[in-house]
Amino acid sequence: MQDLIELLQNNPYPGRGVVVGKGSDGRATVYYWIMGRSLNSRNRVFVRTEDGIRTEAHRPELVEDPSLIIYHPVRTMGGDLVVTNGDQTDTIVEQGDFRRGCMLREFEPDDPNFTPRISAILHEDGSFELSILKRQASGRCLREFFCYEGADEGAGYFLSTYDGDGDPLPTFTGEPIEVGLPTPDEVWTSLNEDNKISLYANVGGDVRLYNKHLGD
Repeated sequence: MQDLIELLQNNPYPGRGVVVGKGSDGRATVYYWIMGRSLNSRNRVFVRTEDGIRTEAHRPELVEDPSLIIYHPVRTMGGDLVVTNGDQTDTIVEQGDFRRGCMLREFEPDDPNFTPRISAILHEDGSFELSILKRQASGRCLREFFCYEGADEGAGYFLSTYDGDGDPLPTFTGEPIEVGLPTPDEVWTSLNEDNKISLYANVGGDVRLYNKHLGD
């Protein structure tokens, strides 16, 4: 098991990331954050919706292209919680099935990065699934799924879009990383100060949003 705080502190740009697991108190825990390097990406905040959250432009007049930055990262689907880094959240909920929804989508069309789509679903029984859709050298999409019966107390599984900074940005490789679960405040503090934008923290159904533009 690796230290999530250390992983984040040593990586200035994991991009968008998700962690699903179980806190030391036994409560199901989900973290999702967004980061950005461009003015367009950084101009965002998380806001609550009836069934989750959505991204919103902090200063609408500065938006250049909303297509890949404005979406619903979190929505409920019956008793399940769906968390993704793009509008595939809506596809999954519309399909009513995590895998079916992911199979209909592919990586983002942001050449040359071709940002992976990462997705997670937390089921009512504590089991969960993670998925990453990424571009292969051939140009075809590789869709990987990881299914977990649950997590030990104090542990979770971490998946991000990138392995680090670069040009183009290097795609996350390998399986989701088993990590210890820090507190929401610790996660927020460990994200790179220049690049972090927002964090969603759901601990046992108690939701807290962190937004850099709002002073968090």
